[in-house]
Amino acid sequence: MEDTQMDEGNIALETPVADVFVPPSIHHDATIRGESYIHFSPVPPSLAANESDPSTGVPCVLGVDEAGRGPVLGPMVYGVFYLPIPQSEPLLKGTHHFDDSKVLTPAVRSSLMESLCTTDTDLHETCGWAISSLSARDIGANMMRPGGATYNLNAQAMDATAALIQGVMARGVNVREIYVDTIGQPATYQKRLESVFPTVKITVAKKADSLYPCVSAASVCAKVTRDAALEVLYETWVKNGKEQSTDGDDAGEVLSWGSGYPSDARCVAWLKQNMHPIFGWGPECRFSWGTAKDMLEGKGGVKVEWPADDDESTSRLTDFFAASGDKEKDADELGTWFGTPAGLEAF
Repeated sequence: MEDTQMDEGNIALETPVADVFVPPSIHHDATIRGESYIHFSPVPPSLAANESDPSTGVPCVLGVDEAGRGPVLGPMVYGVFYLPIPQSEPLLKGTHHFDDSKVLTPAVRSSLMESLCTTDTDLHETCGWAISSLSARDIGANMMRPGGATYNLNAQAMDATAALIQGVMARGVNVREIYVDTIGQPATYQKRLESVFPTVKITVAKKADSLYPCVSAASVCAKVTRDAALEVLYETWVKNGKEQSTDGDDAGEVLSWGSGYPSDARCVAWLKQNMHPIFGWGPECRFSWGTAKDMLEGKGGVKVEWPADDDESTSRLTDFFAASGDKEKDADELGTWFGTPAGLEAF
């Protein structure tokens, strides 16, 4: 599911550029292990309040947006961005020209993020941000839980959003207004968030990333983090591929995976060329996506069937190795698993 189709122009904007700024929100080891994580920037001293009573702090507006909902490769990253309410429009829109990350070039996004993370800049001194990186491995595992216990992408996104907002508030930030780019129906999503944060004014809207500057800034934080994570994953794959080369040389031209979207021909070509028949791909791939599932099931993947869990089962481990037949025969087969039985005369 979530196999998003994009035209060539959008694919180009979604493809990470070389030398992309690597923000502190990239947790390198967790990324290459395929783990999800949350990163919070330091709260600017001008916004810090007593954590036991955030209402004593400067009233802030907070925006929420995501990057990477549709790709088959890489994490989905949720971002939040907060700053004093009166400064949102003039600082973000007027001075720095934040906009929906999808209409900004990769170079512009990277430059804005670098300014945000550089000390002594107006953005760094005034604004705070955080991201939640939901790894491809965890997204797929949650969506493919057995026994009807699936944890769908909308639920994962909702929980990531709530955890980020709660984390910002727990750090003493006086969040008074929240603006969110919707997933699904805005009214339903807004009602759910209002039940979690009943004292905050919440607005959920379509295209919020182009309507509200704080959401635009959140989209930049999320997108630059995802771009950098894709580069980390790709560089790790290239390095491992070279290390496994038998002659120590590059095994021909390294194939780029492009934007990671299923409609990107480079991504599909990379998936086809690098699919292991049993294990598929590494932690960079969302196995629950139709593109990956169809490729494994229909283009050479080996189907593995696991026995269903049964708490009341009396089956023994040896039952999985024994052929059908009487118990005596089964015992003989297990006994000869590692060789031929020997009598006492052999000793």
